[in-house]
Parts: sequence; structure tokens; C-alpha cells
Amino acid sequence: MTQNYSRRSVLQLAGAGSVASLAGCAGSGSNGNSSSAVRISGGVGPLPMVEVWADMYEDQTGVTFDISGGGTGVGVSDLFNGQVDVAMMGRDPDEEELEEGLIAVPMLIDTVVGTVNVDNPVYDELRENGLTREDLEAIFTREITNWGDVADADVDEEITVYGRSDSSAAYQQWGDFLGGDGDKHTESELENLADANHNGDQSVAEAIGRNENAVSLNNINYVYDLGSGELESDVRPIPLDIDGDGLSEDEDFYETRDEFLEAVEAGIYPAPPAREMFLAADDGFEDEAYDFVEWVLTDGQEYVSENGYVPLEEGRLEEALEKLAEGP
Repeated sequence: MTQNYSRRSVLQLAGAGSVASLAGCAGSGSNGNSSSAVRISGGVGPLPMVEVWADMYEDQTGVTFDISGGGTGVGVSDLFNGQVDVAMMGRDPDEEELEEGLIAVPMLIDTVVGTVNVDNPVYDELRENGLTREDLEAIFTREITNWGDVADADVDEEITVYGRSDSSAAYQQWGDFLGGDGDKHTESELENLADANHNGDQSVAEAIGRNENAVSLNNINYVYDLGSGELESDVRPIPLDIDGDGLSEDEDFYETRDEFLEAVEAGIYPAPPAREMFLAADDGFEDEAYDFVEWVLTDGQEYVSENGYVPLEEGRLEEALEKLAEGP
């Protein structure tokens, strides 16, 4: 495996839904061919971290990997069709999937945020005051369609809403968050209400960067710079006014990725849209896939924070390891 396989390239591949087969899969394994590789597909959100883990694990063990994105729905379908050994999931497995024999263990905590362009006509107001869940729901469900109605500003600019066209667990979780204690908003509903839908986080981020009046949602690794953890692109997070009393000091944690992750880990930023992500198998993990997932839940956790995610708490890791060992 090459040592310069960057997380930036992983994100670009994830946004395009492309297969990101790691270098070495074509013949560096113990059997000298790619048939021995652990095959993984699914959620775009955890894909960069799984690629990093796979890179490290191959260096240590020689086990090779074939990894692709496509979304949680794609990963689960691939799993049940026997096309992969492991599916990456950005949501809890549903009852039907469990009845079919899916076994899922959590691997990390990820989150998404509402996003706008840095030159949004009311960005200063958004940054100072934030938006409540109810505000965001009204924007994404088109109850509010003008930025002048979002903030106390003399602005007359129509809001452009971008959604997701892929099988996105992040979009599903966002709909759950927007609904609050009421009815959840389905992916299909949000897609139909959006002005345009894009395939993957990278495409959404690029669209936001081109349109000053656009709003959408993104995984935080598409908002903050991968290297510095700073806000360096044209995409900006929308601060969340959690209690409805304006953006307090405790709610103002958006300047850097590290600040944001600390708020997620402390439970200040709500779940959803913060969410556990899972690795799943059909009727249990086997052989190299089992060993890899066990490593992810032990040694692999120490690399989670530095790559833009939140590691699982010790008790949750113990539960995951027990479930892994128990199998179906």
C-alpha cells in the first residue's frame, strides 16, 4: 500500500461514489491476488476513517482491502447480495435488516451540520445568533424561502436548498433532527422539496461553494480543512441555537474542528444530527473481516479524533466487542 494515500483523495472519491481500491489489492496479499481482500462498501460519512484504518491495518498485517462508498443503502444491498464482506452504515440498522440476519457494531461517532456559503447575504447574522432547529426545519421544508426572513437584515434573496440524491444515512438523520419531537422528515420528502439534489458530500460542498444563497448539510470533514482543522474553504457551518435563546458562549464552538468535536463528545451538540456509525456483516463477521473489526474497536480507536470523528466511550466499546464475539 502506498504511504501517500491522502484523506483528501478519499473524500473526493467518496463524493463521486467511486471505488477507492487501496494500492496493493491487486497482488500484495498473502495469496498474491485480490480475491483475499476484505471487501467493504457503504456510507460516505465513515469512508475516510475506514480507509485510514485499512491503510494502517494492511501495513501491520498484510491484509488487503477493496473499499467503495455509495451510501449506506448501497452498502447494505451489497452485503446481502454477497458482493462485500462488510457494510459501512451511517445509521442504526432497521428491523427488517436485522430480521434478514444483519449484524452491526458501532465504530465511531460522526456528525453533520447545516452549511452555507461564506458570502451568504446574512452570514454575519447567522454566525452571531445561530439558527434554531425550528428555523432550519422551516428553511428545508420551504416554509421560509427568503434569507431576509431568516435574519433581521435588509435582504431580499431567495434561498436555494440543496439535498442529497444518494442513499444517504446523513440525510435521513438530518430529517429526523429537523422533525424534532414531531413527525420525522423522510429522505424522499426532503429531496422533493429541494431545488437540486447532489450525489455525496463532496458534490454538496462544491455546490454550496458556488452559490452564495444556497443552504444544505455536510459531514464536518467537508466543512473544516482536513489538515489544519480550520475553516478555509467557501463552506461554513450554521451555528445551532440549541435552547432558542440566541447563541450562548457554551453553544459557540464552530471556529475549529477540534472545538466542534469536543462539543459532540460532551453531548452539547445534539444527536441527531450527531450519530453513531456502524460496521455490519451478513450473519456475523468472519476471518480477516472479524479480525479487522476487532482491531478497529481496540487499537484503531486511538486514531479517530485526529481524523475528524469522535471515538466511542469505553462502555460502548465493550458492548460492541461482546456483540462482535457473540455473532448471530
